[in-house]
Amino acid sequence: MSGISYYANRELSWLKFNQRVLEEAQDCSNPLCERLSFLSIFQSNLDEFFMVRVGSLFDQANMQEIKRENKTNMTPQEQLEKIFKQSRNLLHKKDETYLNLQKLLKEEGVEIVDFHSISSKDASYLKSYFESELAPLLSPQIIGKKQPFPFLQNKSIYAVVVLEKKGNEKLGIVPCNSGVFPKYISLPGTKKRIILTEEIILHFAPEIFSHYNIKSKTLIRIIRSADIDTQEETLEEENDYRAAMEKLIRIRKRLCPVKMEFSRLMDASVIAKLCEYLHLDEEQVFYSEAPLNLSFFSQIRDMLRKNKNLFYQRRVPQHSPDFKEDMPIIAQIEERDRFLAFPYERIRPFLNLLQQAGSDPNVVSIKMTLYRVATNSKIVEALIEAAENGKDVVVLVELRARFDEENNIEWSRRLEDAGCRIIYGLDHLKVHSKLCLITKRTDNEISYITQIGTGNYNEKTAEIYTDYSLMTARPEIGIEASRVFNSLCMGQTIKDTSYLLVAPNCLRNKIINKIEEEIEKAKAGQNAYIGIKVNSLTDKRLIDKLVEASKAGVKVDMIISGISCLIAGIPNKTENISIRSIVGRFLEHTRIYIFGTDLDCMVYIASADFMTRNTIRRVEVGVPILDKDIKKRVLSMFALMMKDNVKARIQHPDGTYKKISVQEGEELINSQEIFYEQAYQNACKNHEEESQN
Repeated sequence: MSGISYYANRELSWLKFNQRVLEEAQDCSNPLCERLSFLSIFQSNLDEFFMVRVGSLFDQANMQEIKRENKTNMTPQEQLEKIFKQSRNLLHKKDETYLNLQKLLKEEGVEIVDFHSISSKDASYLKSYFESELAPLLSPQIIGKKQPFPFLQNKSIYAVVVLEKKGNEKLGIVPCNSGVFPKYISLPGTKKRIILTEEIILHFAPEIFSHYNIKSKTLIRIIRSADIDTQEETLEEENDYRAAMEKLIRIRKRLCPVKMEFSRLMDASVIAKLCEYLHLDEEQVFYSEAPLNLSFFSQIRDMLRKNKNLFYQRRVPQHSPDFKEDMPIIAQIEERDRFLAFPYERIRPFLNLLQQAGSDPNVVSIKMTLYRVATNSKIVEALIEAAENGKDVVVLVELRARFDEENNIEWSRRLEDAGCRIIYGLDHLKVHSKLCLITKRTDNEISYITQIGTGNYNEKTAEIYTDYSLMTARPEIGIEASRVFNSLCMGQTIKDTSYLLVAPNCLRNKIINKIEEEIEKAKAGQNAYIGIKVNSLTDKRLIDKLVEASKAGVKVDMIISGISCLIAGIPNKTENISIRSIVGRFLEHTRIYIFGTDLDCMVYIASADFMTRNTIRRVEVGVPILDKDIKKRVLSMFALMMKDNVKARIQHPDGTYKKISVQEGEELINSQEIFYEQAYQNACKNHEEESQN
């Protein structure tokens, strides 16, 4: 075992994460409609992976100087080959899962049909529907000298037909994703027998190309690279940064294809011709028995909404007993630190904090970083209201939040129009921190309310992502947060801190120092412990330092929902490290760093994963949990997640992830459900106490 590497490739590890999502779609213990959601998430995850990561690898593969990945020493081309092979296996499992779910839906009265399984009466109805509702809106094209191969939109579906006339063959293409088309059509008699619109268009291709003989036909879907470099010359040349970002978004929509899926077996020569037009290699082409776009599952879920057994038990974020309803939020935070755990507790106290700060005569400024916000953001509305009330509102809007750029651009305009001062981040560094600073002046004294979280300022994701939010009036935290904002306003990064962890200069080095302290304890024969919960682990320096800790005898527990480039449990290397992944009802998003044992340990929550992009290429902020009660709570939540035996999977020394075997009579622990149950109990208990008072 000594020659076995403890490194795993980042991209292949991510595919293993998406496999865990697929397994949730296969899991019979999950309600049917939730399984539909997991399968749809699996597909959208894979689409984004190809758009971003595979697109980037193609760019690297085409460089003159080939760079090898720094952990497994693989070239970009070697990584691509393994990605395509692993993706093909996953897509085969996706097809099997879809067919199984399709049968289960039929048992619930929802039937997804095709032209092989309908009556002649239904076929006649669909022909009439096609001729009256679809055909007038279609834009078919025959590829020829005067009609070059068209630009195919990213993620859109097209019907492709091989046309024959007088011994000559041509390709015909029909877009199936016009914005006016419904995703499916219900057959007469019931809304629950449906056929996808693209299937209707493909079936009636002979009507569309009536002067040709149809030799073969299929549906295709293209995934394009989205790997735009936000540091390109475009940004440097433009005086208006926001306009430059808008230009890059337009460029992204036309980047090269990296993947093609098709739904009917076609002659190899036809596939080869499509690859030629799209500049794809054959290994980038994938056959799918399942529909090419599963977004229609959301409408099926709506059809079945009345059957509660097909969904998870309804859960609603609860009022946190940490906050009193009849007392101003600022006064409560000044009394002691306050803490929220999403989605179990409501985001309302934080919204109240912003709203109260916006009208408090003692508040002089509100400063905040925004990365991803809701479409109709109450948080941004509160900032706008504060600015209109005369507060100095400074908002750092990160326009480079991938796929949220357009939403952020629009919000930045609205904030600016309201009188907020807008900053667009730093050159070469994304600002990913979740930091809010409220500054008060009372009797010529300056005081601060600081909020630091693990998740975005987004009311929608606060209901489906697990995240933490700390609110504190501690002056030492506020002073350092003020220094962070002052640096950002001057286009700089803070160089040193005493309390906060702030990337890129004061996070990784401080984490390494904490790990080294635990190593020294272990060498001295003392109890040493490290507990880490992050979304991903790819930073090689941190990986190597954790391995050093393991070799020194430090016990290291890690909860990593997504990518892990470290393999645990390898004798003499990582045998003291355990890695588990929790994939359940809510997206695990909290980041916790624990160093030491018992209540003497140091506990941080942060916005940063243990990825190089977070530790040295972004502005991230972590905060120590100094309140003993809050520290106890975070430690107890971490401990419960370590005991999860329902939604957790343990990483094995061969790099695979397997669910925990539960012995007969052993208690089942689903940490997310337990946290929600605790939130309900705490809210109920708090309500009873307030009623008695």
